[in-house]
Amino acid sequence: MNPTVDVFEKRIAALEGGVAAVATSSGQAAQFLTLLALAHAGDNIVSTTNLYGGTYNQLKVLLPRLGITTKFVKGDSPEELAAAIDDKTKAVYLESIGNPRYNIPDLEAIAKLAHEKGVPVIVDNTFGAGGYFFRPIEHGADIVVHSATKWIGGHGTTIGGVIVDSGKFDWGANAARFPQFTEPSAGYHGLKFWETFGAISFIIRVRVELLRDIGACLSPFAAQQLILGIETLSLRAERHAQNALALAKYLEKSPYVSWVSYPGLESHASHELAKKYLKRGYGGVLSFGVKGGGAAGSQIVDGFKLISNLANVGDSKTLAIHPWTTTHEQLSDEEKASSGVSEDLIRISVGTEHIDDIIADFEQSFKASEASTTEGGEGSAEPKANGEEKAPTVV
Repeated sequence: MNPTVDVFEKRIAALEGGVAAVATSSGQAAQFLTLLALAHAGDNIVSTTNLYGGTYNQLKVLLPRLGITTKFVKGDSPEELAAAIDDKTKAVYLESIGNPRYNIPDLEAIAKLAHEKGVPVIVDNTFGAGGYFFRPIEHGADIVVHSATKWIGGHGTTIGGVIVDSGKFDWGANAARFPQFTEPSAGYHGLKFWETFGAISFIIRVRVELLRDIGACLSPFAAQQLILGIETLSLRAERHAQNALALAKYLEKSPYVSWVSYPGLESHASHELAKKYLKRGYGGVLSFGVKGGGAAGSQIVDGFKLISNLANVGDSKTLAIHPWTTTHEQLSDEEKASSGVSEDLIRISVGTEHIDDIIADFEQSFKASEASTTEGGEGSAEPKANGEEKAPTVV
């Protein structure tokens, strides 16, 4: 174990309230190792369609090649997720703040129902910013994964991931579903993980078998970059949330915008759950729809001067992306719609710049798009006519 990586792992475990952590080369690697530690050929995962495009693709396309399928539930109803669990289900997989519509699952209710059936709950807490906005383990999650590239690193300088073990799931009591923790390990000298390690059985097995065999380890230099990010995490996250809420309220009133999705808005379907679970702010990302559809959306994104057109989130800089043609491009139109991605949707990862500067960049891009329309361009964002009702906010 590299000592720099060890420091990073211990700090993230502390931030999330877990017993131990394993760092990986990326968030996708963290997710992949976690699922492989639990599921084998013939098993299944239960999840929602409200997922990051790369996660959806890993569950829908990659894992079936290994014989592991996923039962996708539209939305995140605790009862519907629980109903999908069968004898071959090895985990319920959720995002703490869904991407890209920012739904907040009722984790306590979901965890209660999953645990009654002997199934652990995995939560991707990337949008929870290293535990600043949300600590899933406190609400029933058994395993937490992160793309540390995002808010933890905070500056787009390195790629990394991390897995955190809550130490609370009783693998021994669920030995029939998870024999890999109680029976002798063929890959580690007949070691019985639960008998030897107890509460840290899961994370030890991830380290000594999965990380060893697949090799998706975090480099020491990347760990050092992420440790530096942790030092300013709380300061940055606080500013991200303040700016995101202010920008969401500005966009709600904009004549160029047809809808806004941000859990800090009272109009958001998950607002009450957001108030329950997100105690330090409602996150640093929002989405909105531009009048004029996808073509107008692309024009707005291209028209930004301060804001960067990048497929990242959690950076100190404000970033904009058109998910339909980027992060979710590999999905069919039907799958995009099921995931909450519409053609007019623009995702904004709100940075730490002064909010006046962020809003000014929106103003100039909107006006440039309007001028293009006046000159005869097609598909540009157009403000509503005097007296015309603005489209209702949707989520």
